[in-house]
Amino acid sequence: MLNSLLVVGWLSAAIPQVGATAPDFTVKDTAGTTYTLSEMVKKGPVIVAFFPKAFTSGCTKELTAYRDRYKDIEQVQGQVLAFSTDDAETLTRFKTELKAPFAFIPDPDGKVVGAYDVKMPVLTVSKRYTFVVGEDRKVLKVDEGKDAIDPTGAIVACPLRKGGAAKPATAPAGNTPPTKAEPATK
Repeated sequence: MLNSLLVVGWLSAAIPQVGATAPDFTVKDTAGTTYTLSEMVKKGPVIVAFFPKAFTSGCTKELTAYRDRYKDIEQVQGQVLAFSTDDAETLTRFKTELKAPFAFIPDPDGKVVGAYDVKMPVLTVSKRYTFVVGEDRKVLKVDEGKDAIDPTGAIVACPLRKGGAAKPATAPAGNTPPTKAEPATK
């Protein structure tokens, strides 16, 4: 089933946008734990963070920021999957060095990277992209490049589920829906 989903992703070859259905996947992290996106979103929002290369300055900054804000992510019942085309051994060392409390997913063949169409041209390396995926695998937010280094927007985009803690108080500019003015009454 995963292969057919990935083929569909490659054929459509478009980066998922807000409101689209995120490609499903089943993957193993560096510890051998299996994750299936369609199952994970039943428990809460999933932040799918693609990063180019372990141990580089931008990727270290990005994943350290996710580590440092992990309690905020847990408050909104969020989950993080950090994807790279690095091999499992490299990602295991990187995760250990960062003391990251979330899953690092090796994708050396670029299958999931390809399904999300975030592969750099020519190289099997992902671009820096973050997708917040909610119920029914709906994409709630997409960040790329420098915007994907700071987890604030991804955290704020995580929907609150019943019984969850309050959302962080601040939202990035431009993400607040417009409000309707109430008609004046006499």
